[in-house]
Parts: sequence; C-alpha cells; structure tokens
Amino acid sequence: MVFANGALWVVVNKYSTRFESGLYRITDDGSDTWSQIRLIKKFSGGGEHGPHAIELGPDGNLWVMAGNHTKLPEGLAPDSPHKNYQEDHLLPRQPDGNGHATGVMAPGGYICRVSPDGSKWDLFCGGFRNQFDFTFNVDGELFVYDADMEWDWGMPWYRPTRVNHAVSGAEFGWRYGTGKWADYQPDSLGSVVDIGLGCPTGVSNGRGAKYPAKYQRAIYIMDWTYGRLIAVHLTPDGASYTGTWENFVCPAGLIDKAKGKAPLNITDLVIGNDGAMYFTAGGRGTAAGLYRVTYTGLESTATAWTPNTAGAEDRALRRQIEAFHGKSDPRAVDFIWPHLNSPDRAIRYAARIALEAQPVATWEARSLDEKSTDGGLTALLALARVGGKSVQDVGLRALSKWPLASLSERQQLDQLRVFQISLTRHGLPSSDGVTLATEKLSASYPNPSGLVNREISQILIALGAPDVVGKSLALMASARTQEDVMHYLFHLRTARQWTPKQRREYFGYWTADRSSYTHEGDIMKWFEDADRPYGDGASFNNFLKNFLKEAAANLTDPERSEFGPLLASLTAPPPAKKPLNAFPSPKPRSFVREWTMADFVGDLDTVAPGRNSQRGRQAYADAQCLACHRFGAEGGGVGPDLTVVNARFKRVDILESILIPQQSGLGAISKHDRIFEERRRLHRPLG
Repeated sequence: MVFANGALWVVVNKYSTRFESGLYRITDDGSDTWSQIRLIKKFSGGGEHGPHAIELGPDGNLWVMAGNHTKLPEGLAPDSPHKNYQEDHLLPRQPDGNGHATGVMAPGGYICRVSPDGSKWDLFCGGFRNQFDFTFNVDGELFVYDADMEWDWGMPWYRPTRVNHAVSGAEFGWRYGTGKWADYQPDSLGSVVDIGLGCPTGVSNGRGAKYPAKYQRAIYIMDWTYGRLIAVHLTPDGASYTGTWENFVCPAGLIDKAKGKAPLNITDLVIGNDGAMYFTAGGRGTAAGLYRVTYTGLESTATAWTPNTAGAEDRALRRQIEAFHGKSDPRAVDFIWPHLNSPDRAIRYAARIALEAQPVATWEARSLDEKSTDGGLTALLALARVGGKSVQDVGLRALSKWPLASLSERQQLDQLRVFQISLTRHGLPSSDGVTLATEKLSASYPNPSGLVNREISQILIALGAPDVVGKSLALMASARTQEDVMHYLFHLRTARQWTPKQRREYFGYWTADRSSYTHEGDIMKWFEDADRPYGDGASFNNFLKNFLKEAAANLTDPERSEFGPLLASLTAPPPAKKPLNAFPSPKPRSFVREWTMADFVGDLDTVAPGRNSQRGRQAYADAQCLACHRFGAEGGGVGPDLTVVNARFKRVDILESILIPQQSGLGAISKHDRIFEERRRLHRPLG
C-alpha cells in the first residue's frame, strides 16, 4: 500500500479475499470511511509469485511490481521502455526437473511505471524471478531484491538472491528451467551485489532513521528463510553501482554457532517518525511480531539523506539517453551513437535500448561500418535483435573486424552473444556464413577463458561443427567444478556428430564420482553465510534423468542398437554413496497411539538436554520423511528442504505440522496435503 495524491493505492494479490488481483484506488466519500474502492488495473495471476508491491517514486509516479507468475496487464503503453524481449536460447532448454514454472515465458517478473492518476502504464523493466519488494536510494534510483531458485543448486544456471539496479528498459534474464541468462551477457544488466541463499521479502531504505550516516544511506533487504535483515551499502560506479552487504539483524547463531538460530521470519520494515526502524515477522502460520531497532551509540545521527556527488554526471547522462527509450525521434541516433562505445556498461546498455527504438533503416549501415570495438559490438547486438533476417549475413561478417583473440574476455563474451542472438532469432545463416563462423570459432576453441568456452561450445553445437564433441569432452575431463561438467553434459545432449568412443565417454558421466569437484564462484561461501551444509538442489537428480532421456532420443538407429544395454543400465539410479552421518535404513514401527498437541506441547521447552540425535535420525527415517524432503545431501524433492527448518520455524510450529498438517499454518513443511496443494498452484518452493 501507499498513500499518494489523496488516495490509498493498494496492490491486491488474490488468495482468499473477495477482490481480484490488481491495483485499487481507495478514497474517502466524505464520511471518513474510505469506502470508495475502484479497480485501476487488473492482474492475471496471484499467489507467492503474483503481484506484490507499490511505491511512490521521487519522480511523482507510482511504481508497481509483480512476480513471474503474473501476466502482463492489458493496456500497456506502446512506447514502454521494455520491449523486444524474447526467450533467446540458442540450444533447446529443459524445464525444471520438478516442473516448477514450466511454460512461464518472458518477461518474467516485471516493474511498471504508472502515472500519478493511474491512467498510463509503462512496462519499465523485467526478467526477474520473484522480486517481492523494492525501494529508492538517495539518488532516486530503484533497487530490487530478487529471488533465487534453490532447486538449481549445483547447476551452472543457478543464480543467487541478488540486488538489481532497476533502470529503464533493463532485462535481468530470468527464464524458466535451464534457461536463466548469465550475468555477463550484454543484453542483460546483471546484479549490483549477490547475496546468496535466501527467500526475499521486504525491501526499504534508511531515510529518516536516527542512525549513523552509513545506515541512513543503506537499503535494507529481508531474507525470510534464514531470518536475516541485511544492510546493503551502495557505491556509485559510473552510471550504476556496486554494493557490499552485512547482516544488520540476524539469529545469533549466524555469528556464534554456540548460540543457536532462533527463527526470525522477517517480512517487512518501515522507518518510523521517531527515527527508529520497525520490522515485522510472521507468515505461513508462524507467530507474528513487531520489533523496533534503535541506535544508542556515540556517532552522529544528523540527517545524511543527500544525493551522491560521485557518478552524478554519469547518471544524468544515462537518464538523457533513457528519454529516447521506446520512442522514435529523429534526433536520437546522432545523440546515442557515441555512447554505444562507452566504457560504462550501464551507458552502453541504455544507448542500445534507445537505438532499438529508432527505425532500423536510419542506423543499419552505420552499425555495419562502425570501427570502435564496443560501439560496433553494441550496435551489432541491436541489429541482431531488431534488424531481421535480411541483414544477418552482413551483420555476422561485420564481426570479423574484431578477431576473437584480440578482444578482452568481456568483449569476447559480447561478440559471442551477438552470434547467439543472430542465430536464435533468425536461424542459421547462409552455408558460406556457417562455414566461415565454424572455422573462426573452432580456431578459438578451447579458449583460455572458461566462460568463453561455455559460449563458443553452444554456437559450435548449433552450427554442427564436426570437432565440437571431442573438444568439449576434453574440457569435461579436465574440469574442476561440477558446474562446468554440468554445462557440457547438458548442452552436448543435442550434438549430432559422435564416435562410439565419445558416446561411451559421455554416458559415463552419469555414473562418475562427482565428489572431487569443487563449485564455482562464491557458492560455498553462500552456504556458509547461511550456516548450512552444501547440497545439490531438489531438481538436480531429475535434471540428470531428463538430460539422459533427451540424449538417448537424439541417438541414431544404429546407435540405439549399440548403446541400448548401456542406457538401460543408466535409467536405474546408480548405487548412492552414503554421505557422512547418513540416515539409517527405515525400520517398521507399530502403532502406539494417536498423539495430539496436548501430549507434547508442555515439554517443548525442555527437550534439548540429554536428547539422542541418533534416535531422532532413526525416527525420521522410519517415518519416511526422506521420501519427500531433503535433509543435508539426502532425501526427495517433493517437499521443501528441511536442513535448516529449526531456523525458520519454532518447535511448536514444527510439531503442529507433523501431527496435524491439514490444520497447520505450516503445512508447507510437511509431506502431506499442503505440499501438494502448493505444488499444484506453482508456488515458490520454501527454503
């Protein structure tokens, strides 16, 4: 909700209310009853990935956001900044291994800019998974905390929860299943700072807080799962920002493991008129609470909500360029053109979005003739996106001005994305174009950069390069991270030219020991930050099954005869290596009595001393909880991960969920009715 322009504006996300999902305007009829309720814009979608939040921007506009299960509303302005989006996958993707969000297409989660009276709606930006809330910083710039997909853990397309700078025309690349875009792709803007594991809820800023300047100027994001209220500190970086973060309020156990992790299901916050922060906790049937955070130190709490001078000129330039977004203007191309070659990613991005809104005929030749590296690559990306099939061959030939080996890693990735978008949107080029591209890219494959290898491999597979299988298998054999291996295992399933030896090597990865692999980037740190052991996501095993199924479907008839027995042996799960502290085998139990809450609730506060964790593990196995739930490295993917359930829910909530799941507000953590209801409704997996 937000109060603006004499009205209360409310985003309704339909659960059980009598009101449909949408934006409503509520006004007073003069009797102080606020009974005049008017639907301004209807949304198609609801639930945990439905419409979420509204804010009044410093520009006087209303800003409305919705998660990725919310279809675009009708009546969006034709000159909206965010357009020309497609799925943009060169090779076929697969849906999530457990079916989550299958068929939900771009733009995914999105933000609309709404005029003060609610009449004009611009699609401002998109490509989020499930951004639950947003806020503005001291410079009037918009920031979003987007959700991860924890079922992707262990796969190269996993993206952590992260803070995004939501600028005009921005695309952040969420696509369902295996299709999420990498941060470095030039047609996406990536993140300001990656947070890691979590479940985003409220977002706000420190304006008006009687705190030291650093914390007044911070933005605050909330992680419901691990009970963290996080302060994000933004530093201007050209026309955008970089960021760092710290736990501002969190369970003591995240700092000192001896203190445990009491649940803090944090949901939203506001800075009060008294300068204190107030935040709420609750949700999914857990106990609600209102908390206040005040500062009692010696540092100055004088007002510090003033714009940054650093980056001010760059941000002003970006906004000048953004004025052309979605709008054809005869002045635009000449103004835009020098900024296509900017060293600032945010400026280059803004210039390309503005260029795509201009008639292609006014800049096509100029893009083909451009000599500057970044300017040429950016213009050719725009041409690949909106120029059509007729300019495909000349656009790809224009890339030869910049041999791949002469470019920086970032520029190589930019050039390869132009190739990918051209092939994705317009199909294969002419036969001469295929031959030339194959020769040029094969000469750079393998590459010193692992990321460049990932992108070249996809193009060469699409072009049918005869040596891509052998080179990719060699990269798999030398890979150190699980994510690298999974990248090639996934994409090679569609390659066509194999020798029998290569097929056997490839299929051998389904039974290979993965214990020696490390994980890329900060993945292990993110698990450490949340104080939980690493585990592959709940969809990991089903992803592997589906890769194998599709690879088998792409065999020739002679190959099916040769490899049939091998494939039959692979369809059965390989013998699992028992992890350390593995759960025991289940034992049969006889009925004792039908327990009730009253039998146990009085003992909940005294169960810790002298408890026998091994008996608990045996009971967990006997009850067959592992059939549905993961705990550590074991268990199924039907229900939510219970590894850190004690950090999310109190003992009484967990007990209620076990004994009476159909009545519990925590049915989401049991293996009974409410799990299957949530999966049916395509809710976000808990955890």
